[in-house]
Amino acid sequence: MARDQIDMTPLQSRDELVAWIEAGVKPESEFRIGTEHEKTPFTLEGHQPVPYEGAKGIGALLEGMKLLLGWEPIMERGNIIGLYDVTGGGAISLEPGGQFELSGAPVETVHQTQSELMAHLAQVREIATPLGIGFLGLGMTPSWSREQIPVMPKGRYKIMRNYMPKVGKYGLDMMFRTCTVQTNLDFSSEADMVKKLRVSLALQPIATALFANSPFTEGKPNGFLSFRSEIWRDTDNARSGMIPFAFEDGMGYERYVDYALDVPMYFVKRGDEYIDVSGSSFRDFFAGKNKILPGERPTLSDWANHLSTIFPEVRLKRYLEMRGADGVPWGRLPALPAFWVGLLYDNDSLDAAWDIVRHWTAPERQALRDDVPRFGFKSRIKDRYLFEIAKECLILSHAGLRRRGRIDHLGRDESRFLEPLERIIETGRSPAEEMLEKFSGPWKGSVEPVYQEYAF
Repeated sequence: MARDQIDMTPLQSRDELVAWIEAGVKPESEFRIGTEHEKTPFTLEGHQPVPYEGAKGIGALLEGMKLLLGWEPIMERGNIIGLYDVTGGGAISLEPGGQFELSGAPVETVHQTQSELMAHLAQVREIATPLGIGFLGLGMTPSWSREQIPVMPKGRYKIMRNYMPKVGKYGLDMMFRTCTVQTNLDFSSEADMVKKLRVSLALQPIATALFANSPFTEGKPNGFLSFRSEIWRDTDNARSGMIPFAFEDGMGYERYVDYALDVPMYFVKRGDEYIDVSGSSFRDFFAGKNKILPGERPTLSDWANHLSTIFPEVRLKRYLEMRGADGVPWGRLPALPAFWVGLLYDNDSLDAAWDIVRHWTAPERQALRDDVPRFGFKSRIKDRYLFEIAKECLILSHAGLRRRGRIDHLGRDESRFLEPLERIIETGRSPAEEMLEKFSGPWKGSVEPVYQEYAF
């Protein structure tokens, strides 16, 4: 989420909460693709975390990007904490441990996603290299302890940092040590939203396995292929997970609103101040019963901000966000939007994908979600290995992208962006398994080579 929303109209009825989400509906001709990715900054010398302060810190990096891009700074208490393109392009924001996030503009094709990515990386490199900063494309920092990682000066993170240890084992690891790549996609109606939400929720473990890229913690193998995905299993289960109600009869915007009303809040923003209301529900706030803000009613901005603090495997806002993948090196980033666009934006592929998952039960989907961080492609559901299902989905995605027929200047369609995933399926090994082989082979038991081989 690049920046907190500003709309101070007090809410009168639950219908307005529903209408806010429903306003995302678009005709198919206006469907867009949004891609967000995070990357971990490190010092080129010594491979240490990068502090916010100082002549070679994250603040200086953002100042440099501001001058280069001419984007508007996002300020908080005198600190630059992000940038956005006023013309509706992308935004750059900071995650709690300095992870540098590009929230891409809504684009029409995966070709444009790739162009945007290449431009962004060239711009970041131009500013970061003289500052001695590099960036890592992994799902989790491979060598640092939590204590080593500096905290970015953002009010909402202070509130989250105090609250997280109360609700799960790994919340602080999620905040400070993980990176993801995420794709945001549109829907054309409530029924279309529900169908896409169900298919993508059920299949999110496939993205987790294909992009599994976080096998190291503090310099040693951690026993997982995607430890980032494992972290989400015990971060805050009141606001994350596989949201089984999405598969029940009567699912729609209202059902999601009712779920979100009961998710505990983190903060309410008033002016520049973040007010800690952690643990209280939006439902109570809506009824004027928040203990910290008695009698006060939420605004549409409060609602939009609250929805951005809910973290299920697929999140509904005014579009659907695919949240199951680890951060990866630049060559593999466009593969994530390509995979989901091929499955969800082509109706034949969407129907075929629904046929794959429609008979899975909630406990089976949950068991698959629970197994995939450790076992990857070897996880099973209904007597099938995830590997076979991943292979099938990749074929469906490929066919969907071919039918979409969005051609670049060389006459190639978007299916070319699936090549890194097709190579993974050919070898039968996730990126994490490949990395673990290097660790026990040519890397001689050290994670240091990742700072070359997996850097942007």
